[in-house]
Amino acid sequence: MAMNFEAAVHDLRRGEKNFFSAALPVCLSRAPGRLDLMGGNDDYTGGLVFESTIQEGTYAAAQLCDDDVVEMKNRSAAQKKWKDEVIFSLSGLVDEACVRAMVNASPEVRWTAYVLGNIFYLKKRFPEKINKGIKIYIDSTVPPNRGVSSSAAIEVAVMKASAAAYGIDLSGMELALACQWVENAIAESACGIMDQAAVVTGREGHIVPLVCQPCNPEPLIKLPQDLRIWGIDSGVSHQVSGIEYEAARAAAFMGYKIICDHENIPVSLDASAEIHRYTDPAWNGYLANIPVSVFREKYEPLLPENTGKQSYLTKHHIHVDPFTPLREHVAYHIWANTKYAVEENYRVQAFSELSRGAALTASKRAYVLMGELMYQSHYAYSECGLGATATDFLVNLCRAEGVANGIYGAKITGGGAGGTVAILADKNAREIIEKIFNKYSEAGFGDPYIFEGSSDGADSYGIKVIK
Repeated sequence: MAMNFEAAVHDLRRGEKNFFSAALPVCLSRAPGRLDLMGGNDDYTGGLVFESTIQEGTYAAAQLCDDDVVEMKNRSAAQKKWKDEVIFSLSGLVDEACVRAMVNASPEVRWTAYVLGNIFYLKKRFPEKINKGIKIYIDSTVPPNRGVSSSAAIEVAVMKASAAAYGIDLSGMELALACQWVENAIAESACGIMDQAAVVTGREGHIVPLVCQPCNPEPLIKLPQDLRIWGIDSGVSHQVSGIEYEAARAAAFMGYKIICDHENIPVSLDASAEIHRYTDPAWNGYLANIPVSVFREKYEPLLPENTGKQSYLTKHHIHVDPFTPLREHVAYHIWANTKYAVEENYRVQAFSELSRGAALTASKRAYVLMGELMYQSHYAYSECGLGATATDFLVNLCRAEGVANGIYGAKITGGGAGGTVAILADKNAREIIEKIFNKYSEAGFGDPYIFEGSSDGADSYGIKVIK
């Protein structure tokens, strides 16, 4: 797609529409989607996550202009029934509320939250640099609402290209945190940092380990040569802004506050960083810092299975997550989601160490253990209220094929409630993957899709300049 995208950019400089001026350079960037192999829902509780990039990606091209416009053209928008060309005023980007109102004016322009939010961030963060309008062109092969981080791919590609056009160098965790802020503050989606970090720092054939406290990357791990990662999109839409994900996240923070209150540990809002969060002197605000054995012995018995908003607030007074509201008539699964946060971090750490060892010395036993950790994680999603019949069916198809056919493990990914299933398998298991795919297709759950292979993240792709 790289050459096609570059050719399209050239056409937009010479074609009838003249979207880009032929007199000024155009900055190009690319960010892939991601598949979370382990730890897909423990980032906001400080856990270790284990991410892989996918081959599909989003390209963005940006060019400054002399007027006050922010003009966006999205090549893949029309097929999703979105408005494919949108114009805003740069001077109209006054504050967060104003920008949110602009991008929420209609469902057809909602996608611009992940683009206009970037320009607002740059204007807020680098006001001396942002004194001209900008034109942005986007094309993407990352399917939306499938749990492979289409939003992070758009944010990162657009942010990196736009920053470069303005003469700003954004990379690494600074770039990832900037894009997370856009998703939290403008798109109003309660995501953690893992998606943006993975699509920024990922490398083809490698896994991205990241301790989300708030963003501590570990050295990339090369996938053992005997293994491959596949993803099968269930065809059932997933949305991070959906109520299932929001309720699961809120429930984990409710459990955290219950534990802190039991220990008389004060919890306070830390507003020093751009992304605000609550913290404490014992665990620094992260459930992942509670050892599994301590949790099981001391804290698990304290936690109610389900609790409503009023019952919780009567006893514990405040909700300690700035990005999830507590809603009436929602039963929050506090026990399951708090337990998941503690235990998933342990599972991912074990998976990480097994994969590091297996990368050096091939070990079938290690592969089997890694797969078992994936299955455990999958079923924990269902306990949290984030399962789906379709993804359960897919995972059970993988389990039925089993180790004898080179299928070691499978799990639902991302925020759950549909989306994509990640599969850890033998490198020669392509025929078995196709068999699983065909059986799933015949079951009629949705329109599935196979993700195969990986690609470099935005920092490795860098900035290409068309002069």
